[in-house]
Amino acid sequence: MVRTILALVKKEFLQVLRDRNMLRMIFIMPIVQLFLLGYVASTDVKLISTAVYDDDRSELSREYVRSLSAGEYFVTGAPDIPLLESERGFKENRYDAALVIPHDFSKQLQESKSVDVGFIVDGTNANSASIALGYANVITRQFNERITGFSPPITLRQSQLYNPEGESVYFMVPGIVATLLTMITMLLTSMAIVREREIGTLEQLMVTPISTPALILGKTIPFALIGFLELSVALFLGVTWFRIPFAGSWGLLYLLSFLYLFTTLGTGMFISTISTTQQQAMFLSWFFAIFAIMTSGFFAPIANMPRSIQYLTYLNPLRYFMATVRGIMMKGASFDALHPQVIAMVIFGVTIFTFSWLRFSKRVK
Repeated sequence: MVRTILALVKKEFLQVLRDRNMLRMIFIMPIVQLFLLGYVASTDVKLISTAVYDDDRSELSREYVRSLSAGEYFVTGAPDIPLLESERGFKENRYDAALVIPHDFSKQLQESKSVDVGFIVDGTNANSASIALGYANVITRQFNERITGFSPPITLRQSQLYNPEGESVYFMVPGIVATLLTMITMLLTSMAIVREREIGTLEQLMVTPISTPALILGKTIPFALIGFLELSVALFLGVTWFRIPFAGSWGLLYLLSFLYLFTTLGTGMFISTISTTQQQAMFLSWFFAIFAIMTSGFFAPIANMPRSIQYLTYLNPLRYFMATVRGIMMKGASFDALHPQVIAMVIFGVTIFTFSWLRFSKRVK
């Protein structure tokens, strides 16, 4: 049986190497997706185009504007923009924020009195708007303390764990790694088996003395190995190119990735049993992948989703693997800390792979 499985594995690799489209799907598309999502799918809010309406026109007001634009967060224009022009700029998407400084700004500060400064943000993107308001509050408080010497009675000393630089790429790339492993192994498994049925070679295999377990293992092992290769390439680029700090155990990550493969390979087998063409298999794989990605916490925290959707995410295996990859890479989480995710992946893996195995066995008999 071992020789039969090895022969089938060799056959699958030869088919992959001879198929140029498959090679592009395996090696080029994942790398493109990694770089594209790593750079584009960013939650950082920087270079906020800000209109300035300065009615005070004093040295103190100009210093306040300079402090706001000192970093890479706000890009301020000329301080003589009319207020109505800033409103028009919002509608034309030329401005994301507007700073309104009253005429008595410097006088009130010099007399140690409170002064109201207007800061208007474009709330079309609620997340970006709240972050921009947070930046403005921090910069304003620092400016006020520096000018007036006023210090609040309680000082909050902040500390940001695991990602002190606040780089969103540290959060996104581990999620991309989990997503690529899911899509590649599931998509390749489903399409490869359906391709065999389309060209008639699956029926030829069925009439040979090859047992069903050997056939299933021979069809899934190559894509498990390809999945590990993709995982290794994505991790290598993440650590070397994107400079993602890897805090945990490499061995634990690969072990739990192997455990997760039972779910993705089983899902691919199941899709192959309900598809008659490669196009159908690709569509169903993409449909499952979209649901898995959107409810895994990849882009948005699960806690921010509606309550009904939060309950639905418990049925998503990628949710648990996503938390596992991020926990190991960013936090150095150990097996003890990840045991809830491990238990969930074991349940999903055994259930999905066994069900798909039985259904596939029934189809090939």
